[in-house]
Amino acid sequence: MLRRKISDDLLAWKNTPKKKCLLVTGARQIGKTFIIEDFARKNYTNYIYINFELMPAMKSVFDGDLDVDSIVRNLSIRFPKVNFVPGNLLIFLDEIQSCPNARVSLKSFSMDGRFDVIASGSLLGLNYKEVSSYPVGYETVAEMHSLDFEEFLWALGVGEQIISYVSDAIKKKIPIDTSVLEKMEEYYRWYGVVGGMPDAVNKFIETNSFGESFSAQRDIINGYMNDVTKYAPTADKNKIRSTFRSIPIQLAKGNKRFFYSDIEGSGPGDGSRTYGSSLSWLYDAGIVNYCYNIQEPAMPLASNIIQSSFKVYMKDTGLLMSMLEQGARVAFLDGDNKINRGGIVENLTADALVKKGIELTYFERKGKLEVDFILNPGGIVTALEVKSGNNRQSKSLETVMSEKYGVKRGIKLENTNIYVDEDNVEHYPLFAAAFLF
Repeated sequence: MLRRKISDDLLAWKNTPKKKCLLVTGARQIGKTFIIEDFARKNYTNYIYINFELMPAMKSVFDGDLDVDSIVRNLSIRFPKVNFVPGNLLIFLDEIQSCPNARVSLKSFSMDGRFDVIASGSLLGLNYKEVSSYPVGYETVAEMHSLDFEEFLWALGVGEQIISYVSDAIKKKIPIDTSVLEKMEEYYRWYGVVGGMPDAVNKFIETNSFGESFSAQRDIINGYMNDVTKYAPTADKNKIRSTFRSIPIQLAKGNKRFFYSDIEGSGPGDGSRTYGSSLSWLYDAGIVNYCYNIQEPAMPLASNIIQSSFKVYMKDTGLLMSMLEQGARVAFLDGDNKINRGGIVENLTADALVKKGIELTYFERKGKLEVDFILNPGGIVTALEVKSGNNRQSKSLETVMSEKYGVKRGIKLENTNIYVDEDNVEHYPLFAAAFLF
């Protein structure tokens, strides 16, 4: 069984007095159902599982009054062996987007407080119009992701002592032992190809085969496209597929800004009005991340965002890699710096930052400078550059750290060990993004 960090979050939620209902969001196939069911079995004597997609008849439980007594009465008829003991019962409402009334009922359960309720859904951002009254203030939202690099290391069986040693070295800015560094770099290349989708990771661990993990990734992508067929508006289905297929092309460019004109089939004048809803659909389905350009690298970053200028990254880099040709995956595994792999490593970095709860922004001035990421961890504006090839120059980083912009902290991720140079720029190996903040 894969060890996941969210298990600790679930336990902390359970032990919180006067807690709200918990809503676990995230894309399909990231392991939400498996982890929550395992948590339920280990921590509750009584447990009810309802999947509204697999058990559509259960929607009738929420067709009438939505007070807790009425819902429990209806559930007790359908689950006669369950003891409805306050404080020792978990009700898990899975794929709750398929039953809008169940989402409304979370307010009643939170106000009542007798029973713990966890809801989960993969496409919650797509059915907002169907929910009559959102339980604002009555649910705690936890976003779940695919495995991060540390969880991938756990899956590989890497010991806590080694992981702690690497993490401490990064935080203390001291070099890592060469043998450990080389092995961690290899594992990071594996992670870049396998990604963090549980099925792909399990296939890789079980078979030691990248081919098996690739097959799992393709199944996941096919599942995403089936969701487009099932849930997307008819007029948008082909546009969503074309937008999705354009992401590797967008990231392969020197300037990785997302352009609607780079979508296959787009014509003159096509832009956000034509394809904007398609990109939003992919975001709401939990498939992509946005990274917005900002006017100035200064706090507050959110108020500096340029809504019309952004990059788009895949939420899972393994899925991105599965959309590339086999030669690109082989070259990446071999550490070949001659391939254009900047987009891949940038995607890995973006994915790592998002999994730490960091909002993505970057800073670009046409023909002048571009910094891959501008961050604000701990209230310190930080410029972060990713250098995956042999070109180590960072004139843009030097510029934003000058008096003109005044960025206080500069970080470069590259094929190197850890050191701080004479300009106070911190240099780390590429995998350090998983441990930096």
